[in-house]
Amino acid sequence: MVDVSQKSDTVRVARASGSIRMASATLQAVISNEITKGDVKAVARVAAVMAAKRTAELIPLCHPLPLYDVQVEVLADEELPGLRVEAETKTVGRTGVEMEALTAVSVALLTIWDMVKGVDSGLEMTEISLMSKTGGKPRS
Repeated sequence: MVDVSQKSDTVRVARASGSIRMASATLQAVISNEITKGDVKAVARVAAVMAAKRTAELIPLCHPLPLYDVQVEVLADEELPGLRVEAETKTVGRTGVEMEALTAVSVALLTIWDMVKGVDSGLEMTEISLMSKTGGKPRS
C-alpha cells in the first residue's frame, strides 16, 4: 500500500461511467421490467453500492475507505442501444475514491450482464472510465 499518513483529510469525490450494449428488444424488456430475474436497473444500483463499499476487499493494496455517499444512475440509451451507468463516490480522507467509483460501475455492468444474458448473447461492456475526481492537494 502507499503510505498516506502524512496527507491531510479532505473531501474526496470521484465519478465514473460505463455502458453495456444490447439488442433493442432486450433494452425494451429492461425498460418494461420484463426480465425474469427482476428489475435490472434497481438490482444494478444496489450491486454498485455494495461493490463500492467492498472495493478494498476486491482490489489488492487498495486502502479501505469509509464512504459517506454513493450515488448510482442506470440510464436507458436507445442510441447504443443499451444502458449507461454513472457512479459518484464521496468520502473525507487521505486518499481518493476513484477505485470505488470504477468498481461500482464495473459491478453494475456485470450485474446487468448476468440478468439479461439469458435473452441476449450479444452483450458488450464498453467505455468504463473515470470522469472526474476532486479533493486532496493539487499536483504540481
